[in-house]
Amino acid sequence: MYAIEFLPSAKKELSNLDFVIQKQLKEKIILLATDPSQLKNNIKALKGEYAGKFRLRVRDYRVIFRIEEEKVLIMIVRIGHRKEVY
Repeated sequence: MYAIEFLPSAKKELSNLDFVIQKQLKEKIILLATDPSQLKNNIKALKGEYAGKFRLRVRDYRVIFRIEEEKVLIMIVRIGHRKEVY
């Protein structure tokens, strides 16, 4: 199981979203921390500006994160609507 940390900006982005979306995103992030293989169809490695990071798709929203294997940590970098995140 991975620990989860949010960048302050990502935490703020999450808190600005609708409550229903927040709940769905939190559920998926917890699932990501416990067993990332269950979400493998919704996780994609990113390129370019976000090289070395991954995205988790939850409806029309995206969670951008990086995995720090040596610390057993998932760092949430950004959260937002798919039009705004990339």
